[in-house]
Amino acid sequence: MRHKIVLYNPRATYWTMPLALVAIASRLDRGRYDVRIVDARLEPDPTAAVVRELDGTLCLGITVLTGAPILDALEVTAAARRAQPAVPVVWGGWHPSLFPEQTLEEAGIDALVTGQGEDTFAEIVDRLADGGSLDGIAGCHAVGAPPGAPRPMRDVNELPVHDYGLIPVGRYFTSKGQRQLDYISSQGCRFRCAFCADPFVYKRGWYGLEPARVGEELAAHGRRYGVEDVNFQDETFFTTPKRVAAIAEELLRRDVGVTWTATMRADQGYRLDEEVLALCKRSGLRRVMIGVESGSPEMLERIKKDITVEQIFEAARKCLRHDVGVLFNLIVGLPGETPETLAATLDVGKRLRSLSPTFELAIFYYKPYPGNPLADLHFAAGNPCPATLLEWAEFDYVDTPSAWLDQERRRVVEGFKFYQRIGWARPTPVRAPVQALARWRCRRDAYGLPIEKTLIERLRRPVEVT
Repeated sequence: MRHKIVLYNPRATYWTMPLALVAIASRLDRGRYDVRIVDARLEPDPTAAVVRELDGTLCLGITVLTGAPILDALEVTAAARRAQPAVPVVWGGWHPSLFPEQTLEEAGIDALVTGQGEDTFAEIVDRLADGGSLDGIAGCHAVGAPPGAPRPMRDVNELPVHDYGLIPVGRYFTSKGQRQLDYISSQGCRFRCAFCADPFVYKRGWYGLEPARVGEELAAHGRRYGVEDVNFQDETFFTTPKRVAAIAEELLRRDVGVTWTATMRADQGYRLDEEVLALCKRSGLRRVMIGVESGSPEMLERIKKDITVEQIFEAARKCLRHDVGVLFNLIVGLPGETPETLAATLDVGKRLRSLSPTFELAIFYYKPYPGNPLADLHFAAGNPCPATLLEWAEFDYVDTPSAWLDQERRRVVEGFKFYQRIGWARPTPVRAPVQALARWRCRRDAYGLPIEKTLIERLRRPVEVT
């Protein structure tokens, strides 16, 4: 008899495939377990979809990110408890990994998986299937039992191939508007950025799949699903240039025939051999994402980013020479942000944006997300920290302004966020007058009387059907 396992991916605003659930499901013995993945983004009534699957289920697993997904996870947990009180509920993911004790206090949760979850969750369901307790499982926090020891990070080459047959790949293509496959070729991060939780969760460990395996898997996925683009979801894809070059060679040798995107640090781009970048371009590289964070050398040092402004621009120019697009990430309102450091960051953003219409910016407000030195100092100084899951559900680092920016600085940031998208977009004769005005506004931080902004927003507003 196969035991049914239900895995749930809470609501979110993006369409990335639920690779964390695919990873832990692929690790389970498929001869022993029948795994069903329910993704809230694909269901008209996600809670009802989960409840329908619970009859005869051994375990319900939920992956949880900080922010709005927490609220959805709590609602599904409560509904599962009402429908099938005997079914154990296990949470995993970033938030439980950072706040195991606080999370386990929530009614309805039986156990947590912290850190790399494939082996831990497999051991949990084996214990449940055998009628055993969850005591002593490394990486597991269970109600009524002492926490298990931290589970050492495992080389991802020792883990099974991800089975995309567990999810309706075609529906994600439709939602994305392109035949784009999300794929993870490495796990962890070796760097020490003071605003990031990665060093806390992975202890600065990093493992990458062997290039031959990456090539073989992507070739197989391409044939099976008709993949046209691959989105590498690695934290730092360009960690090892030799490996990156080998992956590009595998894609060319196997004639995989896809375009691809990946993450790159500015210092990695600065040091990357031009020949390697050219090889990547030939293999299909179309865009990289670079975390600039700040344009202020003082701030870059404070957040331990370990990059320089010079490296940022050299990496950008190198990508420009090879016709590789870039998405640059900026963080504004970092602790200690001054008008001068903010101006330096926005200036770098303007200069980068003006280099090419294929260069884009994503701007985030800093919020003190624990598990890193910046946040620890903030909370140690007596500032309030969310104390419950409901409070953490309101955490928003995209649109909620930082406490370190006054109202005037926030107005400038919001103005720049809007107008930079227009001003440096790919030019057309029709857009030219509005784009010229948008660039003028950005260069002078002149965002008053936003007549064209109001007009554009009205034109984009959906028409109500009566």
